[in-house]
Amino acid sequence: MLKGIRAVSFLVFLPFLFFAHEFNPAHLVVKEVATNTYETKWMYPVKNIGARGEVVFPNECLRENTKIEKNGRYLVESFSLTCAVSLKGETIKVKSLSVLTDALITVNHLDTSTFEGLINSKNPFIEIPSEEQIYPTGYFKLGIDHLLGGNDHIIFIFGLLFLVSNLMVAIKTITAFTVAHSITLGLSVFGLITLPQATVEAIIALTIIYLAYEISDKKIYSQTPWLIAFGFGLLHGLGFANVLSGIGIANEQMAMSLLFFNLGIEVGQLILIPIFALLLWMATILKFQKIFTVLSYIVIGSLGSYWFIDRVAGIIL
Repeated sequence: MLKGIRAVSFLVFLPFLFFAHEFNPAHLVVKEVATNTYETKWMYPVKNIGARGEVVFPNECLRENTKIEKNGRYLVESFSLTCAVSLKGETIKVKSLSVLTDALITVNHLDTSTFEGLINSKNPFIEIPSEEQIYPTGYFKLGIDHLLGGNDHIIFIFGLLFLVSNLMVAIKTITAFTVAHSITLGLSVFGLITLPQATVEAIIALTIIYLAYEISDKKIYSQTPWLIAFGFGLLHGLGFANVLSGIGIANEQMAMSLLFFNLGIEVGQLILIPIFALLLWMATILKFQKIFTVLSYIVIGSLGSYWFIDRVAGIIL
């Protein structure tokens, strides 16, 4: 049955796995420095497709002292904002937001309360609540979007399926991957491990190439796939961390924000479980798993090679 799953997984996910993009969300940080007076930073990814998103504040707000500069992979627009009323209960909009870019909104009020939310091109508005937000749910949604928006992470997770022989092994393998990326995600966010994003992304592509090698007849870790899941999971955790290192955690709840971001990643993985059930059902029908297994590791290896060459070229050029 699992051989059938392997075959179907190739068919289902091939159409959208040819492209992998860096998940670089935008981040709006609004800090109240005096009553109804705010220092604001709008960080938007430079490499994003389409026009740069434009933040629209309530009509009662006046924007002054605008300064724009490039900081790493982000274009940072800094300005002061003076409003006739508090932003609590008001609505913020981002115009022309790319379909590939989510925007995390962080508002730090003078009374030390913080609001965080996530908007996208489908829902470009967000209302800042009058009551204090207890949990940083914006990072939770960001974690889900990061996993489901990162095709290289998806193809790695599904590639692990080819090394799994039964349900218990599958549980061990996914658990090992989860524990590993959680470790390096935390260490990186707290500044204990730092690697350039481009380098991390290139190494992640290498893990996909090796995974294709494992799926072929050279199954070195066929009996212990959780070992390869743990080892490579450490590298993927650095990739997850690059999202947070780019936009920063602009609140006093760093540990809580990290926890919710990581939980979002786990939920993103769990969203894929119904797809497993679908593959199980389809596998009982299909009888030509061998050719699809061969095609699968060829395609996975080719994609990993393409991403590796593309990312290394981005470092050199």
